[in-house]
Amino acid sequence: MNLDVIVLLTGAVIAVPVFKLLGLGSVLGYLAAGALIGPWALGLIDDVDDILHFAELGVVMLLFIIGLELKPARLWALRRSIFGFGSAQLLLSALLIGAFAYLLGHTLQIALLIGLVLALSSTAFALQLLAERGELTQRHGRSAFATLLFQDLAVVPLLALVPLLGDSSSNGFQWQTVALAFGTVVGVVFLGGWVLKNLLKIVARSRVREILTATALLTVLGTATLLEHAGLSMALGAFLAGVLLADTEFRHQLEADIEPFKGLLLGLFFIAVGMSMNLGLIAEQPFDILTMVIALVSIKFLVLFALGKWQGLENASARRLGWVLSQGGEFAFVIFGVAVTTSVLPGSTAELWIVVVSLSMLTTPLLMFLEDRVWNKKAPEEPYELPDDDEPRVIIAGFGRFGQIIARVLSAKKIPFTALDASQEQVDFVKQYGNKIYYGDASRLDLLEAAGADKASLFVLAIDEAEPSLRTAALVSKHFPHLKIYARAHNRKHAYQLMDLGIEIIRRDTFHSALSLTEAVLTGLGYSASRAQHSVEAFKAKDVERLHAHQHLHNDNEKMRDLAKSAARELEEMFAADAASEEESSRKSS
Repeated sequence: MNLDVIVLLTGAVIAVPVFKLLGLGSVLGYLAAGALIGPWALGLIDDVDDILHFAELGVVMLLFIIGLELKPARLWALRRSIFGFGSAQLLLSALLIGAFAYLLGHTLQIALLIGLVLALSSTAFALQLLAERGELTQRHGRSAFATLLFQDLAVVPLLALVPLLGDSSSNGFQWQTVALAFGTVVGVVFLGGWVLKNLLKIVARSRVREILTATALLTVLGTATLLEHAGLSMALGAFLAGVLLADTEFRHQLEADIEPFKGLLLGLFFIAVGMSMNLGLIAEQPFDILTMVIALVSIKFLVLFALGKWQGLENASARRLGWVLSQGGEFAFVIFGVAVTTSVLPGSTAELWIVVVSLSMLTTPLLMFLEDRVWNKKAPEEPYELPDDDEPRVIIAGFGRFGQIIARVLSAKKIPFTALDASQEQVDFVKQYGNKIYYGDASRLDLLEAAGADKASLFVLAIDEAEPSLRTAALVSKHFPHLKIYARAHNRKHAYQLMDLGIEIIRRDTFHSALSLTEAVLTGLGYSASRAQHSVEAFKAKDVERLHAHQHLHNDNEKMRDLAKSAARELEEMFAADAASEEESSRKSS
C-alpha cells in the first residue's frame, strides 16, 4: 500500500504540472496519470475500485465547500434553475440518449435506463473546471451548479427505479426508501444546523487546532454518511451540511480546514477515473466506442446549449455550459453496478458504457481548452438573478473594542466587511448584539483566502496581542500585497515592529484617547480650550515626529532610554518657550 501511495503521488507530481504548462488544465493531467499507471497500461496499481470509492470523498468535500458559499437565501433564489432548468436538461438528455441506445439494439427498458444514467454529468469534473477558470459565479456557472444539484437529487429515484426494469419478480417501487430519504433530509435541514453549530462551539472553546480540524472532517463525513445510509448521495449530504453552516461564524474556518483534504482527494478521484478506463476494450472496439462517446457528448451539448439560449444566455456562455456538462457522471459507476447485481443489465454492456462515460470525462477539459483557443475569449460576465453584492471590501482581524468601533461605522455606511476573531467566547458575546463576525485565526493563510482577502480592498489589523498581530501583518504583506493595511498597535514597541514590516498607517492603543482626556484635564485646570488643544497638538506632533525618527533604533534599549530623556527635556523647553511667549503677548495686550 505504501508503494501504491508513492506511485500515485509520483504520477500526479509529474503529469499535472506538465499539463498545466501546456494549458490543458490539471484535471486532464490527473486523468492521464491515472491511465498510465493503471491496470490497462503500466499496471503499477490494480486495486482501482477501492481507490475510486475512497477518492469519492474528494467530491463530497467539494460539495461541502460549495455549500458553505451558498447561503440558504441564495439556494432559495436558485430554486427555478434547480427544478426548472435541471429537470428539463435531465428529461431531454435522457430521451435523446435513450433513443440513441435503442437504435444501437438495446431493449426499450435498458435504453431508458442508459438514457437516464448518462443524462447525469460529473459534479467533480464540471465544478473543478469552472473553479479553475473562475466561472462558478458567472451565469453559466450558476446554471451548471443548479443542474448538477438537481441531478444529485435525482439519483435516489433512479436507484429506486432500477429494480422495476428487471424481471417480474421485482418487488416494485420502493416507496419506503424514498420516504426514508425524504425524512432524513427534513431532519437534517431542521435539526442538523442547530446540532452542528453547537458542536462546533463546544469544540472551538478548547482552542486545540487539531481537534477543530477533526471536527470539520467529522461534520462533513458524518452528515454525508447519514444521508448515504438513507439512500441519498454522500455529496448531497455534505452539500446540505455546508448550506446549514453557511450563515454561521464557522464558515471560513471550516473552509480553510477542509480545503487541503478536498484538493488531494479530488485529485485522487480523477486519477482513479483514469485508472478505471478499460483500454483493452477500447482497443477491441475503437470505432463503436468512439461513436458512442461522440454521440453522448454531442447530445448533451446540444440540449444544454439550446436550454441555455432559451434561458437567455449569450452564445459564449451557452457553449461553455454545454461543454462543461457534456460528459457522463460518476454516479454511472454506481447505478450501472446496481443494475448488474439486480440482473437488469448484462455485465458486458455495463462495462462498455462505463468506458464511454470515462472517455467522455476525458473530452471535457479538451473541449474547454478548444473553446478557449478557438474563440479566444472568456464567457462574458452576465447578470444573475441574485448578484454577489456582499463581497467584503474590508477584512477586520480582531473584533475587540477597537475592531468593533470600526465595524459599527462601516455597518452604518453599508460597507460590506468580514470580521475574524480567534476567541470563540468573543465571537459568542459579539453576536448577541447582532454583529457580523466569524470564528478563525487570521494569521492562517488558508483562512484569509477563504475569507476573501484576494478580493478585499483593505485590511484592518485590530488584533490586541503583538505576536499574532505581527504574524498576520507579515502574512498579509507577503501574500496579499494589494491589500492596504490599517493597523492597531498595542504600544510603542509594537508600532515600531509594524513599521519594520512596511505598514504605514498605524494607530497606537490609548494614545489618542489619552490625548483627548489630557485636553479635558487641562481645560478643567483652567486652561482655555484653544490653549489646551494647542498643547495637546504640540505634544502629538512631537511624539509622532520622534516615532518615525527613532524607528531604526528601537531595538537598542539603552539608546532609546537616552532618547526618551532628551525628548522629555525638549518637550519641557518647548512648553516653557510657549508659556513665555504667551506671557509676553498678554503683557503687550494689557
